[in-house]
Amino acid sequence: MSTVAGAARGALVVTGASRGIGASVARLAGARGYAVCVNYRANRGAADAVVDSILGAGGRAIAVAADIAREDEVLRLFAECDAALGPLAALVNNAGILERHMRVEDMSVERVQRVLATNVVGTFLCAREAVRRMSTRRGGRGGAIVNVSSVAATLGSPNEYVDYAASKGAVDSFTIGLAREVAEDGIRVNAVRPGVVYTGIHASGGEPDRVERVKAAVPMKRGGEPDEVARAVLWLLSEESTYCTGAILDVSGGR
Repeated sequence: MSTVAGAARGALVVTGASRGIGASVARLAGARGYAVCVNYRANRGAADAVVDSILGAGGRAIAVAADIAREDEVLRLFAECDAALGPLAALVNNAGILERHMRVEDMSVERVQRVLATNVVGTFLCAREAVRRMSTRRGGRGGAIVNVSSVAATLGSPNEYVDYAASKGAVDSFTIGLAREVAEDGIRVNAVRPGVVYTGIHASGGEPDRVERVKAAVPMKRGGEPDEVARAVLWLLSEESTYCTGAILDVSGGR
């Protein structure tokens, strides 16, 4: 039974797992034996659908609502995962937001603060809670963290969302720093940097069909699928990547 496999592999928190890349990661992780905590902020129905797909395949999963930009909700998220699924083995920091296309000169401070609160502070808070649980120095059994960045960190996203790109640049730096900080504590920290992928996040920027517009600039001449990113994430969590830490893997079709 995969319930036993999930218990053996341990619990995995996937933030922002009700849709897109996060949902693909959660489903694949469930199939590979993790007990999955599907975090979401508002869309309970979508999160429940992901949980149901994992349970239907014989896995273990729960859905937990939490806004990762808020410390109190992050604390509750991890406490609920502890109680329901047992010792934490891994974290995928996938939750992220972007806002409508806009030049920097027109951005409000409130917009920039919202983007940084989720994409940077939320990533930091979730990683902190994971380290507290997994660190061998603190009595844990070690584990792995994968942060979902974006190729926007290397491109800057001018005239679209420089704030989002800057937040993902911070995620890259955080990945490297944390990896070196906790390497001796039995925790590996890596990142994937997706390119243009068919997910609903583009609608948040005001252009649901953005992938179709920009795919000609991708050397492979197509957008990516969430499952393609999920497979890279699961590789970085797996025993096949045990000598990788502080690595940032581009999943971007060569862009």
